[in-house]
Parts: sequence; C-alpha cells; structure tokens
Amino acid sequence: MLESAPQSAESALSGGDTVLVAIVLVVALAALGFAAFLVRAVLAADQGTTTMRDIARAVQEGAGAYLQRQFRTLAIFAVIVFLLLLALPVSEGGWGTRLGRALFFLIGAAFSATVGFVGMTLATRANVRVAAAARSGGYRPAFRIAYRAGGVCGMFTVGLGLLGAALALLLFDETAPTVLEGFGFGGALLAMFMRVGGGIFTKAADVGADLVGKVEAGIPEDDPRNAATIADNVGDNVGDCAGMAADLFESYAVTLVAALILGQVFFGAVGMVFPLVVAAIGVIASVVGILASNPGKADRNGLAPINRGFFTSAVVSLLLVAAASFTVLPSVSELQNLSVSPQVLGFLAVLAGIVLAVAIQLLTGYFTETSRRPVRDVARSSLTGPATVVLSGISLGLESAVYAALLIGGAVYVAFLIGGGAALYAVALAGCGLLTTAGVIVSMDTFGPVSDNAQGIAEMSGDLDEEGARTLTDLDAVGNTTKAITKGIAIATAVLAATALFGSYRAQIDTALAKANATLGDAFNLVSAKTVVGVIVGAAVVFLFSGLAISAVSRAAGRVVFEVREQFRTRPGIMDFSERPDYGAVVDICTKDSLRELATPGLLAVLAPVAVGFGLGYGALAAYLIGAIACGTLMAVFLANSGGAWDNAKKMVEDGQFGGKGSEAHAATVIGDTVGDPFKDTAGPAINPLIKVMNLVALLIAPAVVALSVGDDANTPVRTVIALVAVLIIVGAVVVSKRRSVVVGGAPSESQEALTTTAP
Repeated sequence: MLESAPQSAESALSGGDTVLVAIVLVVALAALGFAAFLVRAVLAADQGTTTMRDIARAVQEGAGAYLQRQFRTLAIFAVIVFLLLLALPVSEGGWGTRLGRALFFLIGAAFSATVGFVGMTLATRANVRVAAAARSGGYRPAFRIAYRAGGVCGMFTVGLGLLGAALALLLFDETAPTVLEGFGFGGALLAMFMRVGGGIFTKAADVGADLVGKVEAGIPEDDPRNAATIADNVGDNVGDCAGMAADLFESYAVTLVAALILGQVFFGAVGMVFPLVVAAIGVIASVVGILASNPGKADRNGLAPINRGFFTSAVVSLLLVAAASFTVLPSVSELQNLSVSPQVLGFLAVLAGIVLAVAIQLLTGYFTETSRRPVRDVARSSLTGPATVVLSGISLGLESAVYAALLIGGAVYVAFLIGGGAALYAVALAGCGLLTTAGVIVSMDTFGPVSDNAQGIAEMSGDLDEEGARTLTDLDAVGNTTKAITKGIAIATAVLAATALFGSYRAQIDTALAKANATLGDAFNLVSAKTVVGVIVGAAVVFLFSGLAISAVSRAAGRVVFEVREQFRTRPGIMDFSERPDYGAVVDICTKDSLRELATPGLLAVLAPVAVGFGLGYGALAAYLIGAIACGTLMAVFLANSGGAWDNAKKMVEDGQFGGKGSEAHAATVIGDTVGDPFKDTAGPAINPLIKVMNLVALLIAPAVVALSVGDDANTPVRTVIALVAVLIIVGAVVVSKRRSVVVGGAPSESQEALTTTAP
C-alpha cells in the first residue's frame, strides 16, 4: 500500500518562483522559434522533377483531407468531454477551477492536434525534397532534410507542452495541478484517437498494397501501377507523423502534469516549478542534439549521427539538470522519511530517467537493427517459409518485452529507493528526465516516415538513378530502426507517467476521503476479491483494445485488397501503363474505415475505468490501473518490436539476401511484415495513450466515486446505474464493431468471390 503524503503548506508561488516560470515560458516560445527556423531550412530545398512534385501533391492533399475529416469527428467528442468536466467535482478549488480544467482540456486537445498537423504538413513537403536531394546531392543533404523535418515536429512537441504547463501555473497557481489534469487529458485523448485512426489508415493501405502488389502481382512496393500506393504514402504521414507526434506530445504533457501534482503534494510551490525547469532544460538539450545530428564523412552508417545527437542531448541535459537541482530545490525537507536531500533526489531521479532512455534506445536497437543477430535470424527463417518468419518474430517480441519491462521496472524501483517519502515524485521526475531528450526523440521518429515517403515518391516517379535509390533505401532502413526505438522510449515514458498518475490518483482519494470524514479502510487490500477482479479487468482491457485495433486494420485492409484486385481485373491496361489506377478510391476507403473504427476503442478507454470505479469502488479502480499498466507495458513492447523486426527482415531480403526480391523467401517476409504492420503501427503505439487516458479518467472521476461511496452522500443505486450504462455502451460498441465485415458492395457471396480473385 502506498504511503499517504503530507500536503505542503507552502504551495503558492513566490516571487522567485514566478520569475522562473516566466523564464520557462520564454524558453517554450524559443522552441517554437527554432522550429520556424528549421521550417525555412527544409522548405528552401529543391522539390525535384515535375513528376515528383505531382506525386507529392497527391499525398499532401490526401493527408490534409483525412486530418480535416478526423478533426471534425473528434470535435464532437471534445465538446461532450468539455461539458462532462464542468459537471465533475474537483478536489481543490471551486467553479473557477472547474472551468479552468475544462478550458485547458480544450487547449491540450488543440495543442495535440497542432503538433500532429504541423508534423504531418511539413513531412508531406519534406519527403519530395529528400527524394530530390538524394537524386542530386547524395546521402548527407537527404539525411539533413529528413532529420530537420523531424526536428520541427520535435520542437513543437516540447514547445507547446511546456507552454501549456507554464501558462496554467502562472494563471492558476495553487490549483494549477487540478487544471492541468484537463490539459493532460485533452492531449492524451486526442492522441489516442489520432494514433488509432492514423494507424488503421496507414496499415490498411500498407497491408493491402503489399499483399496484392508484391505477393500477387509481383510488382515493387511503390510501383505506380498499384492503386494503394498513394494511400500507403498518405498513411505514413497521418499515422507515423501526425499520430506519433500527438502521442509524444501527450506523453510530454501528461508527465509534466503528474510531476506538478505530486510536486505540490510533497514540496509545495518549488516542487511544481522544478519539473518545468527540467523540461526547459530539455528544450535546450534538444536544440543541441538536433544540431549535433549532421552526418559526417567518418560516420559508418545513418544511425551514427542520430545516436550522436541523442547522446549529446542526454549529456547536456544531465549537466544542466545537476546545476538546476542544486539551485532550484531546497537543501533540506520537512519530510522525516526522505532518504536524501531534495536536491540530490531531483538530480538522481532525473538521472534515472535519462539512463532509462539510453538503455531503452540500445535495447530496442539490438532487437530491430538489420545489423544485429535477432533481425538477421528472422530474415534467415524466411528460407523455410512464412510460418517460421511469423514464429521467429513473435518469439523475438515476447523476449524483448521481458527485458524492456525489467529495465522500466528497475527504473521505477530505483526512483522509489531514491525518493523515500517522496517516492512517487521521484518517479515523475524520472519521467521528466527521460523526456529531456523529447525533441530529439520526435525528430528520430518523424525521420522514418519522411524517408519512407521519399523512397516511395522516387520509385513512383522513376526519376532516380541507382545510387540515389540506394541512398533512399539506406535512409528507409535507418528510419525503421529509429521508429522502433522511439516507440520503445514512448512506452517507457507512458509507464513512468502512468505510475506517477497512479500516485496522483491515490492523493485524490485521500483528499476526497478527508472531505467526507471517512477512512481508507481495506479498499486497497491486495487479497480482496474486488482487487483481484480489478487487476484482471485492467489487463483484459489492454488485450481487448489491441484486438479491436488489429481487427479494424484487418477489415479495412480487406477492402483495400478487394479494390486493388478489382482494378487489376477490370483495367488490364494498368499493368502495361496504358491505364491509370484510381488512387482516390483506396484513399477514400482508408479514410472512411479509419474514422468509423475510432469510436469503439475510444469508448472502451474512457468508459472501462468509469464502470470499474463506480461499480466496484475506488480500491478496485486502483487495482484496475495496476493491471492495465503492467499488461500494457509488456503488450506494447511485444507488438512494437515484433513488427519492427519483421519490417527490417523484409528489407534485408529485398536488399538481395536469402534469394532477394521475387523469391519465396521474399514472399515469406512480406507476409511477416503485413502481420507486423498493425502490431507496430496501430495497436502497439496506441497502448501508450490508452494507459494514460485510463489513469487520467480515474483521476478525474475519483472525487465523484468517493462522494457516492462513503459518508452521508453515499448512493449505491446511482453508482450502479452509472456502471451499468458504461458497460452497456462498451458492449454495444464492441458488438457493432464485430458485426462489420470486409464486404464492399453487392451480396456477401459476390464480394467474397471478388476477394478471392487474384490479379493477372
């Protein structure tokens, strides 16, 4: 059982604290200014041939149209949640705090959408420039453009996240942590929707394009004769750029929220200010890291400059945080059971987070890089068919999940040992430390889809020589690894943030119980039936969420397969280039399906904690969160690393090993890659915001759950009705989702027959 923390009496900002927060605000604005500088540098590059520009324009239009439709859909959810937040009680403050929390929910959602939109918009303009640079200048200029495009997204992530947190602290002072619950929830909820929607879009197109194009028609991945190619390139941007950018933004915002809440509990105002100072240091370190990532002649491969930028950023962060810890934090604390001074606590906790980021980066790289044994073993298994490819990838993912979970668990344990009486605050600071490199992490992630798109545009246009094609292939392989690494770091961040939020939930329960003059009792008893049920349900929700996401990709990919096969069958001129495929039809299928599939996983994430909390009580809800965090950690790493390994194994075979393109080994790795696509780009990454959304929902409903459970206001019938309504909505959404099929028009038998018609 977690120890209850004392509430600090000095929770209002002093004059010096206000100055520090104002400086942090300036640093946040400077991050946005540096992003503008990078934008100009990217857009100044040449856009290549007319054919390249035409293809890039189609991708830009498709991605922009998708995001506009998605934002219109999500605006309905935002309004509903805004009204619900106004109705829910707050633990501290009155109606002004309620309104602030609801407004900052909208701000968090808007910032998350902005990060996604900016990242996607620049990525769709950088990809053609990377292709043009590979054609005329070679590896170094192409790398520089791709990485700087990612840098824009990274600086928007840290800039807007820090801006929102600093504004809330300046405007609301003592009640800022409660207001920031709304800010974090807005970012997390929108990120989850963008992650799921974008993931379904991109993998439906990718799977459909691979199965019909590569396996059945025997044409290259980005061959212009494949009607799914434009949709595939669009999907890279709405999934990997917009979705991942929003995901990392909400990780950044939610970690700050948890740190501010717990900082106020344990150390008052200075405890709230210090995480913002650490985040501001991260902005400076990220700028240094991005600038240090220029490739040099001595670099052995594309990962060398990326690793140099990451490790440079980590070292700069550590040095500056050491200085900040011993100047911002007090040397002694009123807490009697604090194992070290607050200054040492702050430095060591952030150090633990930075070390965890480095360890996750190295571990994920080992399991997903083409030069390492695990991926080479997966590629070699293609010689015996697709079954062994799938089995080897699954076993790799399962094994790597154990090591990643041990690393993350070790970091949490070290933070607990460091923190003593302020253990949860140390965990939150470890999360802040991990995210001091957030700008570089997002740059690494966006680098992947930009490089992938550049290769697709070059192949579709045919305007690239062999050397240029090799350059883009190398960049794409590096991008696959960086995407896997950033997914691993994002998962670690999600666990630290969720653990800290769990502590915030406990603090909310204590506050609400004190108001009701009630005691905790045995609600957190580990051997009670409700606790066991809560843990099991929490783990089960992660499985159900993952299943829904992968099933949605399967259905949408089926429709894409049907459409591409139909176009090959009814337009025979496509194969000899005398007819042009209808790219827009596939884009439309992916857009409609991805937006239609958003509701079910979203309702599950929001309403499952409501059902458990009101139905079984706040103790069972705490157990539910523990089950979700533990299971989500393992599941997310398993899905991400399996998918990344399958993807790079396919790249190895396409580069000529084990038979090369067109061989049976190639077909086997393509099948493995299509299995891994929804693993690594839909379900796996979406688990990160899922566990944080559920923790934030628990945090928001905690006062209401306690109010209806104890004291004179206890109302079991109302609690039961709320829980039943939540369960019925979830069940109804799942039933509706499962009844959808891959049928596209016509009678089921006709559609099924069409689905089995192979391309000529």
